[in-house]
Amino acid sequence: MSEKPVKSKSKKTKIYTAIAFIVLFVGLMFFLFSGGNISILKEAFTAQDSAEVRASLEKFGWKGYVTLGSLSMLQVVFTFLPAEPVQVISGISFGFWKGSLICFVGVIAGNTIIYILYKIYGQKLTEYFQSNAEFDFDQARRSSKISLIVFILYFLPAIPYGMICLFTASLNFKYPKYIVLTSLGSLPSIFIGVGLGHMAIASSWILSLVVFAVLVALLVILFKNRSKVFKKVNEFMRSREAKSKAPKRGNRLIWHLSSFGSKIVYGGKIKVRLKNNVGRLEHPSIVLCNHGSFIDFVYAGRLLIKERPNFVVARLYFYHKRLGKLLRSLGCIPKSMFTADIENAKQCMRVLSSDGILTMMPEARLSTVGEFEGIQASTYRFIQRSGVTVYTLRLNGDYFANPKWGDGARKGSLVEAELNPLLTAEEVKQISLEDLKARVEAALGYNEFEWLETHPELHYKSKTLAEGLENVLCLCPKCGAWHAFKAEGHTLTCEKCGMQATLDDRYAFVDDAPFENFAKWYAWQCAELKKSIVGNSDYSLESKVELRHSSKDGKNLTRAAGEGVCTLNRTGLKYVGTRDGEQVEKFFPMSQIYRLLFGAGEDFEIYEGKEIWYFRPEDRRSCVIWYIASGILEEACEK
Repeated sequence: MSEKPVKSKSKKTKIYTAIAFIVLFVGLMFFLFSGGNISILKEAFTAQDSAEVRASLEKFGWKGYVTLGSLSMLQVVFTFLPAEPVQVISGISFGFWKGSLICFVGVIAGNTIIYILYKIYGQKLTEYFQSNAEFDFDQARRSSKISLIVFILYFLPAIPYGMICLFTASLNFKYPKYIVLTSLGSLPSIFIGVGLGHMAIASSWILSLVVFAVLVALLVILFKNRSKVFKKVNEFMRSREAKSKAPKRGNRLIWHLSSFGSKIVYGGKIKVRLKNNVGRLEHPSIVLCNHGSFIDFVYAGRLLIKERPNFVVARLYFYHKRLGKLLRSLGCIPKSMFTADIENAKQCMRVLSSDGILTMMPEARLSTVGEFEGIQASTYRFIQRSGVTVYTLRLNGDYFANPKWGDGARKGSLVEAELNPLLTAEEVKQISLEDLKARVEAALGYNEFEWLETHPELHYKSKTLAEGLENVLCLCPKCGAWHAFKAEGHTLTCEKCGMQATLDDRYAFVDDAPFENFAKWYAWQCAELKKSIVGNSDYSLESKVELRHSSKDGKNLTRAAGEGVCTLNRTGLKYVGTRDGEQVEKFFPMSQIYRLLFGAGEDFEIYEGKEIWYFRPEDRRSCVIWYIASGILEEACEK
């Protein structure tokens, strides 16, 4: 917790406060030591047995309550005064509960005086004490467990209660919280001191002295070893600070509820087989998962639920206030995909530093046609630097169950999820980037059509099985037209030449379709686009677009921010148009572009810091071309 500045008070206020405090102190001293009171106090503190102490204090009458309460207050304000004699005498004179109450009221009064003095005189009161203490007060202020630390202070040797009160007052707690913390913190000491006095009356002085001797011995041991004690407490605070900054681990109850909800929504359509070849995971560790479907987090979450992992998730989904809150409760960490995100990198390392499980989908985008799409080099470097155990969670069938371009889950689907070990922590520390890449790609590389061949029993049922494919397959192999397809039911039709391609219930094309399946069609389409780009140094892709940015009110993911024209060429991506009512020209050099993310039939996008530049082109079917072209241009830029 950061320290808030204390408002300075006028000299007049400080003078009046000092005078009031002096008057109060003098009046109290006069009360305690006037007349015969001083002789009575002397008798009480020098009496030979408990009966004499009690007899001496009985001479005070009602003044006994005020006297012991006042002394209890003074030992807080004047930190050099010991508290134990007052507490023991209170136990002897008034018994355990009444004696504890008297001392407790006195402590509350003393704590209140310190609070008032701090508010008037400020930080100067704490400078002397803190400069001579081995406790790291500044570290304590930054801790998220500051209330717990205040209680711990009351059990440490060589820290007077008055100093603890000054420290707590410097945290600028409101008075109710301050007085509860400081007063309750002193209760154990009060109970021990008063208990010793009461024990002397209830049983014997001998037992009381034995207990007192043991306590003194413990205090002496603690005092002699105070450097080690303070060092341990300081280390505890630093570790707590590191853990407090780390993202919270996934809430197991919410994961169970999410899993249950997914079973209700998808259970009648998708059968899931989970296989854990690891058992319990080592902590800390990284789990790498391939990413064929939007709901892969559900499958991974069900398999890893006992580990309460932290998932890396696209920052876009955190723009929605309620969705972002839900994701954080599940332990998710926002990431600006395909761009440097220092905050995310720190959060990921904090997860590992706090012995957590970091789960990543390193492809960082949904598979377009059910095939592995590669991993950014920076991700491999992060894994190598982490130096922790790495596992892989391989998913198959997830793409066909709910494809990127589809309109929902397909009935008759099967998803297989298998967790396997990949690298030990020692192997990660020693492996080269090239070998790491080879190991990860061998473990996560997938081809859904090859997997489907091993499951001849699977048949996918949907009345709209092909609808959405026009947002992935854009080039007609018969007439060469771009963005001319329309999908309806199971059939894709070119509106220029009339060519048709129909899907069967295993995602294969029937009739006279020029390709066996859409993955091979897509590969041909990418190859044709690459020819036109590589052979043309002036290649440029251009479209009118609607610009959208992150939602301001958190009620949606994005908001309309402007409109203009986007151009993509070998130099990079340029947007010229309006942004929040102002004319702007924004340029992203190709050296900073790994891929333009895209939503099938929706948008293409790029992050800048925590902000997303979300572009909707005139023809939404063209979004996939912006994605493919950006990858081809990026590779050309590297060469």
